[in-house]
Formats: sequence, structure tokens, C-alpha cells
Amino acid sequence: MLEKKSNIKAWFYLLPAMALLSVFTFYPLFNAFYLAILRDFSFLNRTASGFTLFGNFIEVIKDRNFAIAMKNTSIIVFVSVPISVLVALFISVGLNSIKKLQGIFQTIFFLPYVTNAIAIGMAFAFIFHSDYGLFNTFLGWFGIDPVNWIGMGASWSTAMFALLIFTVWGGLAFKIMVFLSGLQSIDKQYYDAARVDATPRSRVFRRITVPLLSPMIAYITITSFIGAFKAYRTIIGMFGPTLRPPGTLSKDSLITIVGLVYQSLRNADTIGEISRAASASIILFAITLIFTLIQMWVSKKRVHY
Repeated sequence: MLEKKSNIKAWFYLLPAMALLSVFTFYPLFNAFYLAILRDFSFLNRTASGFTLFGNFIEVIKDRNFAIAMKNTSIIVFVSVPISVLVALFISVGLNSIKKLQGIFQTIFFLPYVTNAIAIGMAFAFIFHSDYGLFNTFLGWFGIDPVNWIGMGASWSTAMFALLIFTVWGGLAFKIMVFLSGLQSIDKQYYDAARVDATPRSRVFRRITVPLLSPMIAYITITSFIGAFKAYRTIIGMFGPTLRPPGTLSKDSLITIVGLVYQSLRNADTIGEISRAASASIILFAITLIFTLIQMWVSKKRVHY
């Protein structure tokens, strides 16, 4: 009887959270699957000509922008995430060794996390300006000619390079804070023993810091991959709604899979576009889920708890 009352009380406490999840998570998810199987769905009239299991998915995959979106998303994910995790780890180790002004440095590194991504993107667009950008000014100090990073007629490669730098920098704040909290929770006895044995710092990092920080590294890596698959705001901030440097062709677009979804949503009055948006979001969900499961499987073998 007592156990039954405890279960009822537990469900009562869970009820507000379950209600919010049902409205803002479960219903949109199931609704996306439903919209994805409707044929010729009209958003304005709320009508459809029938059902199709794979028709909308095939249309999304055949879209000329889908291959471009897959390429751009893959580059952002598999280049920016490993670099940002490594850079954040090294910065965290450095900050953890600083005793004076540590709080000030933590605040400085945390600022990007609480700043609007669109505003930061506009600031980076200024930094990479071909005429008076700070990045070209920095290159000029070493005798390197100015590069047209994101200006009129800029190439896809230079625009992607600028975007990757912005993406890496923008993702450092949260990673650094998580790594710092993990470093500060490591028992100091391990480092004291290594200091007594005169162990080199590089070996201390490889043998003590990384293994004991591996749960945090796994968490950050998984969440960073999920976030990178949803990249969109950073591109909007730097390049605007066109998602490419001005004066370039559509093949130079930096559109991602999320960009495809928004592209279809902007054309919601066209028959079938909402279903294609739902199909693209489900494709992204499936890709993200597969990579997350793979990472969780790998982390079970590599993470030390």
C-alpha cells in the first residue's frame, strides 16, 4: 500500500513535466511523422490527396540542394566539433592552473554563450570583411595579401573557412565551463602523487586528466555533434537569408539540412512543402540518432567512470 502511494506521488510530481513534454516535444514529433506521409498536403486548406510512405522523403533527397546541405552539414560537424572540443579542453586546463583572475577569464570565455548568435554572426561578418576586416589586418602583419572571405563573389572554400572559425569559437564557451567543473572535481591527490614522482606534464595530462575527465569529454562530444547537425543560426548571422556570399551561385550555398527545412517552411503556401519540411527534419533526426548511438556505444568502451 505504501509503495502504491509512493508511485502515485511520483507520477503527480512528474505530471507538470510530462504535460510540457507532451505539448512541446512528443506532439510535434508525432505530427512531423504524420505530415511526412501525407501526399500533396495543403497547409492553407488542411487537405491532402492521400498517403505516401516514402514519396516525400524521395523528393527531399532528389532536391538539388540536398547534396549541398549534406556536404555542408558534414563538414561543419566533423571539422568544427573535434577542433572545438580539443581547443576547449586545452583552454580549460590552462584556466584551471591559473589562480589569480580565474573568475574574470571564465566570465570572458562564457560571454559568447549568453550572447545572441545572430549578433555575433554579424560581428564576425565585420571581422572577415575583405577591405577593413580585422582578420585581413592580422594577416597583413605577416605580409599576406587580403583575402575575400565572405564578400561579393567570395568562393565557397573561403566562406566555409570563415564559418568554421565562427562555429568553433561560438561553441567554446559551454565546453570550457563543463570541462572546468570536471577538472575542479578531480581529486588533487592524483596530481600530488605525479608531482612527487616528477611526472612530465604531458604524461599527467594523458594519464590522469583525460581518463578522469572522459565522462565530461563524452558528454560534450555527443551534445556538440547533436548541436552541429542543427547548424543554421550561425550561417544566417554571417550570410543572411541567402546562406551564401553575395554575388555567388547557388552551388556555393552554405545551406544545411536545417536550412532545407526552413526553406520549405518559407514556401508553406505551396502544396507539399510542409510535408517536405517534415521529411527533411525526420532525415536529420535519423542521422543524428544514428551518430548519437554510435558515440554512446564507443563511450562505453572508452569512458572511465
